[in-house]
Amino acid sequence: MKLIKAIVRPNKVEEVSDALQGLGISGLTVTEVRGHGKQKGHTAIYRGKEYTVNLLPKMEIDVVVDDASVEAAIKAIIQSARTGEIGDGRVFVMPVEQSFRIRTGELAV
Repeated sequence: MKLIKAIVRPNKVEEVSDALQGLGISGLTVTEVRGHGKQKGHTAIYRGKEYTVNLLPKMEIDVVVDDASVEAAIKAIIQSARTGEIGDGRVFVMPVEQSFRIRTGELAV
């Protein structure tokens, strides 16, 4: 099993979720996060005063998939989240050793 963490634009969460559901991947966790990559934020004007926004709003999507589904899930995330502009996000893949169902305590597969 692998944990896929995708950092995407807030307006792309629904598209990513739909793309993953199309692959039969239904369980995911979505978290509001703030950060920046190469774009290092931007300047904005509030009440006539200019200020720098260093941490941009993003969404983190976490999904655990079996090893056979990893490549398809990554491809679906990238295709559905891409706008072609700086700040589209990142996808990280990490191994998952075990997963337990809290309700029963059994090892989930």
